[in-house]
Amino acid sequence: MFEISGKIKLIDDTQTFSSGFTKREFVVTTGDKYPQDIKFETVKDKCAFLDNFSVGQEVNVNFDIRGNEYNGRYYVNLNCWKIQAASGQSGQQSAPQKEPNFDNPFGNQQEPSAADLRSNLDDGDDIPF
Repeated sequence: MFEISGKIKLIDDTQTFSSGFTKREFVVTTGDKYPQDIKFETVKDKCAFLDNFSVGQEVNVNFDIRGNEYNGRYYVNLNCWKIQAASGQSGQQSAPQKEPNFDNPFGNQQEPSAADLRSNLDDGDDIPF
């Protein structure tokens, strides 16, 4: 999972293929010392993410890198799974799903100890189910 910030330079129309697969591409220009135009794609139901954004808007893009081989040639795609307006700008987050915290799946609660887990199982019943 990667993240990049920049300004939207281009938003293409949704492309639909004969197989029913849909994708939509967009380009973000980074604000680094040496600006880069980075092309991303959204697929399937995530194509609608871009409806809330316009060219020139500052955004943060979360994406995965996907690679594949076809007829001896290798391709790399930057697959956007979340896009949101940069902080300080009005706009709504396009992926209103809560991201899991893999470091602490219990949220703000303390992780139970082994003794706590054993004491919950010891109710005096010998039946294993």
